[in-house]
Amino acid sequence: MADALARHVPPHARLVLGLSGGLDSTVLLHSLLALRDQHPFELRAVHVHHGLSPHADDWADFCTRLCAANAVESSIHHVEIARNDAAGIEAAARRERQRIFAALDADFLLTAHQRDDQAETFLLQVLRGAGPKGLAAMAELQSRPGWRAAQLRPLLEVTRTELQDYAQSHGLTWVDDESNRDIRYRRNALRQQVMPLLAEHFPGSGATLARAAALQADAAGLLDDLARLDAAEAVAADRLDCAALGRLSTPRARNLLRYFIEQHGQPMPSARRLDEALHQLRDAQADARVRVRLGAVEVWRFRGGAYLAPLAPAPAEPVVWQGEASLWVPAAGVSVQMEAVTGAGLKRDVLAAGEVTLGVRQGGERLRLHAGGPHRSLKNLLQEHAIPPWQRDRLPLLWCDGRLAWAAGIGLDADLLASSGEPGLLPRVAD
Repeated sequence: MADALARHVPPHARLVLGLSGGLDSTVLLHSLLALRDQHPFELRAVHVHHGLSPHADDWADFCTRLCAANAVESSIHHVEIARNDAAGIEAAARRERQRIFAALDADFLLTAHQRDDQAETFLLQVLRGAGPKGLAAMAELQSRPGWRAAQLRPLLEVTRTELQDYAQSHGLTWVDDESNRDIRYRRNALRQQVMPLLAEHFPGSGATLARAAALQADAAGLLDDLARLDAAEAVAADRLDCAALGRLSTPRARNLLRYFIEQHGQPMPSARRLDEALHQLRDAQADARVRVRLGAVEVWRFRGGAYLAPLAPAPAEPVVWQGEASLWVPAAGVSVQMEAVTGAGLKRDVLAAGEVTLGVRQGGERLRLHAGGPHRSLKNLLQEHAIPPWQRDRLPLLWCDGRLAWAAGIGLDADLLASSGEPGLLPRVAD
């Protein structure tokens, strides 16, 4: 563990330990305290209270007492997990932990994953049909999109048996999570039934599987290097050039698409969905509307480029503006600010006297952008202003007495514009 700290942690770095109170994290805390004099760093601990066990309060209390006894600052974070969560309890608990961890203000988050965890993770990924990145299992040091701290796993070269020996030799106490014995969970089934059988017939299998994960990590790193080379020509900001994607071999194009998705902080979709997206982006007719769902996002093709966009908000009715400076528009998933101006924007008196509503398009809307000009269909204006198709149905609109007065990114009704010196209100999407 000392070697891992020396490799990655500069002096006086801010460390946060993910402390469950179990054997592994208790040993990690004890080891960190022993190393603090020779390798100075700031240390505090965080415990995530999942509320799934009747003993959850006891575990939180144990962690609080353990940290207090060692003069380590600690905090308890409560999360709520529905037992019928569509992701499953294990995945939901992991999701909530990661939500807490992502917001931590620190240089490193330390977690107590060890070599047996690594071997189990490798096998789970094999059984899921994962590629090199999935088979790489857990990296010793990992930077996650959207996380403020890098995740460090300093115990990856240590076995569970070695941790038990360490704890017993130092007289440590810890808590046991009874759910770890429930073989309905796949990891527990591997740990209690499969891994012992493998060790019986293939001595040293745990170390072998962990080594295989390390080799896959090397392969995944090379694939990322290749993707970065391809991305230099194919990716600009949030756009992936479909023509460049089409010039690559299928495995290389798939690798680039994976990289593009990962760089946007999105989890990797199934192989079937990824291949469907790749096929549509490369092979669909130029005028075809390409839209493939990839988990929580969709990939769209627009004007020769591929873009990732969040799913549209759930349908919602327009909301009534009652003079607020800022109003949340559920149908658009954004807030609209009403900025008080003079000689610009929409006539304040007209808005104040009428019924003002904000929502998204329903179809058939028309807008006059220039005095004396025609009322143009919003559909045509969206196309002319190159509004991407995934934004068109969630674009915030403002009506006054049923008349479209503003479309975000398009403009204002010319007949309702405030004249010079006249009070106005300028709607805009909040940052």
